[in-house]
Amino acid sequence: MEVLQLLRLLLTTAMLGLSQTVNPFVAQQTLPDPCYDESGAPRRCIPEFVNAAFGKEVQASSTCGKPPTRHCNASDPRRAHPPAYLTDLNTASNMTCWRSETLHHSPQNVTLTLSLGKKFEVVYVSLQFCSPRPESTAILKSMDYGKTWVPYQYYSSQCRKIYGKPSKATVTKQNEQEALCTDGLTDLYPLTGGLIAFSTLDGRPSAQDFDSSPVLQDWVTATDIRVVFSRPHLFRDLGSRDAGEDEGGTSSTPYYYAVGELQVGGRCKCNGHAARCVKDKEQKLVCDCKHNTEGPECDRCKPFHYDRPWQRATAREANECLACNCNLHARRCRFNMELYKLSGRKSGGVCLNCRHNTAGRHCHYCKEGFYRDLSKSITDRKACKACDCHPVGAAGKTCNQTTGQCPCKDGVTGLTCNRCAKGYQQSRSPVAPCIKIPAINPTSLVTSTEAPADCDSYCKPAKGNYKINMKKYCKKDYVVQVNILEMETVANWAKFTINILSVYKCRDERVKRGDNVLWIHLKDLSCKCPKIQISKKYLVMGISENSTDRPGLMADKNSLVIQWRDAWTRRLRKLQRREKKGKCVKP
Repeated sequence: MEVLQLLRLLLTTAMLGLSQTVNPFVAQQTLPDPCYDESGAPRRCIPEFVNAAFGKEVQASSTCGKPPTRHCNASDPRRAHPPAYLTDLNTASNMTCWRSETLHHSPQNVTLTLSLGKKFEVVYVSLQFCSPRPESTAILKSMDYGKTWVPYQYYSSQCRKIYGKPSKATVTKQNEQEALCTDGLTDLYPLTGGLIAFSTLDGRPSAQDFDSSPVLQDWVTATDIRVVFSRPHLFRDLGSRDAGEDEGGTSSTPYYYAVGELQVGGRCKCNGHAARCVKDKEQKLVCDCKHNTEGPECDRCKPFHYDRPWQRATAREANECLACNCNLHARRCRFNMELYKLSGRKSGGVCLNCRHNTAGRHCHYCKEGFYRDLSKSITDRKACKACDCHPVGAAGKTCNQTTGQCPCKDGVTGLTCNRCAKGYQQSRSPVAPCIKIPAINPTSLVTSTEAPADCDSYCKPAKGNYKINMKKYCKKDYVVQVNILEMETVANWAKFTINILSVYKCRDERVKRGDNVLWIHLKDLSCKCPKIQISKKYLVMGISENSTDRPGLMADKNSLVIQWRDAWTRRLRKLQRREKKGKCVKP
């Protein structure tokens, strides 16, 4: 027992030393949430170090008592040696042992297979024997739940003969995932009992910088452990006759393998993003992931947290997954490595399906046909307003995304290109909706016999006579308030498109509020009697002319056309009421 205790002490010392030198297995302080520090900043967290084999089922290729024998009987607890004894609670006073069937021919393989239920980062595998320790043993691991197996370690005094491996090999950074074969200090073990203890990282060059070694991180990862006993101990020192060897060197003496305890020391693999493992709805072991990660091993970022690539947490950096910046306008995003590199490895998220009329990698500007409402935050659902460009006056549907100004055609103005610019008048062409107002040259439009020689004498009767009284009101056929919109020339006449705002008097029932036409002869207009400007409001008092060629209103040098004053509204309503009472004298 002294040798056994010494070996256990050496194993314990090795495990303690490993916990101090290999970062992933450092013991952690108890905190409300070990994955975050006192200030709430993320930090690496790892599940506790456990015997991952404890209480788990082991599949054995051979078990004594099936069928029952004198030494083994599954129905008799005193003579039962099931595989469950490999992973139960063993103490010095209660060492329960699994035992294989009695075997009569050597070599004959016996296999123990243990499923850990999920990926673990394995630090050691140990077996405590109740029988003589096998002469040759192989430890294998699987990373895909038993689909494929790779060797972890071999033990044999005949490494090259049994396993094709040298008994002494050096591990370098180029072969850190290579299984070695050793004799395991065979001569120190007693005839019965003994211990095999395999450390996954002992002697591996990168073990001191585990965080930076994906090769070793992969090497310690396992979902299943398999142990294969291929040769019993032949006890050559007792003589070939007692060992029962035949002339060919093969043992004919009955033997069996017996193991009291199988341990797999390690941590639930969570890549530094979880402090514990829990069972899900299907009772499968999964990591309780933090740092915006998910998956059985916290091995991917949660949806919408793709602003930088997933990384394993280290002692220096938690490497939490970061949410994409979509300004609250998208629910999905993707990662783009090129953008990530261009940003200095700070941000690589690209928003998908931007809503609320936004566009761009971060949904940070308005899509075509919309512009930013600077009175609202970019995160506001109504941060983008429709351009609403006029279908005829605008040269396109896309406006300036900052000001909202639509691209206007020549002669058109306004934020949405909905009116003619100064010096332009409306046309009937959708290609050129506003055309320039031609300069009026009265001498070229009227003959010398028709044109007045002196505008002062020509306009004298009406010039400056802007007084509004009942007498003038009664003499006129119409009294209206108008807004001058545009002008065009037709022969010797100026044709003004007007909007009648108010009708105070009109003998022509066809004249109503709304769009209409006002005719003024060019010779009157050239002498500025009356004087009219586009986009101004006027009070017009004139005589109707019944002309089929010029439907609408007509004004001349005798008409009263003066720029509108709001103070006149009350007086004109008073004259309108007096007219209705018959106060007008018929002309």
